[in-house]
Amino acid sequence: MESFLHFFETMPSWQKLAWIFTCLGISWLLEGGFPLFQLGYRKWRHAGVNMVFLSTTIAINLLFGILTLGVFQWIGQNQFGLLHLVEWPIWVELLIALMVFDLVAQYFVHYLLHKVKWMWKFHMIHHSDTKVDATTGTRHHPGDYVLREVFSLGAVLLIGAPLAFYLFYRIVTVFFTYLTHANILVPKWIDKPLSWIFVTPNMHKFHHHYERPWTDTNFGNIFSFWDRLFGTMVYDDPRKIRYGLDVLEDSTDEDIAYQLKIPFDKTIKTDY
Repeated sequence: MESFLHFFETMPSWQKLAWIFTCLGISWLLEGGFPLFQLGYRKWRHAGVNMVFLSTTIAINLLFGILTLGVFQWIGQNQFGLLHLVEWPIWVELLIALMVFDLVAQYFVHYLLHKVKWMWKFHMIHHSDTKVDATTGTRHHPGDYVLREVFSLGAVLLIGAPLAFYLFYRIVTVFFTYLTHANILVPKWIDKPLSWIFVTPNMHKFHHHYERPWTDTNFGNIFSFWDRLFGTMVYDDPRKIRYGLDVLEDSTDEDIAYQLKIPFDKTIKTDY
């Protein structure tokens, strides 16, 4: 187990980047073979737009990576965080860390991104995509992603996990992000049982429905039991879903300049 974690702790940046594009590529291929919806769009153009947002995400991630290393160094020196209060097997501590990271750095901040007006304005860019596919997982306004990284640092401080735990969590998050956004048809007899524990492709699609209340459900990224526990879970027929936002024109979803200005445009309604 220790050698397994050591692998993630010493994983070079190029391998992390390769993992992103491997997950994206596999999801892309699955979409071509088993599509949930026939979206009828220019797939490469759509991907190009979302890759612009991915480039800003990677840049922000690199900057926060430096800050995060400093936080881990401070945690190690001061033995700070919940995991420093217990002595459990490594695999138990890893599972607990994964759950706390998913709760704080995914579910909780995602909930706030929907419920706090000014935060929602940043998050609207992710929901404005009218052709949800694997690349939609990369579609975050820089302001949205900065907020996510701040909460990630908060989760790191709370749990006091070693760096290897956090890097493993980030790798798992990438996998779930691309898979759950991918435009793939998953049979209900597979998807629904899995959704009792994990966020699944069908389950996450309801979160991208164009109007509430479905838009404000299914906030989890890895584990679905947070949504079940806090009453934000929904599961229905995915064929009822329509992507986009009812307060934005569908035609603006690939206008990058327009999307970047949404958080600062006071004429755009938020329904709050």
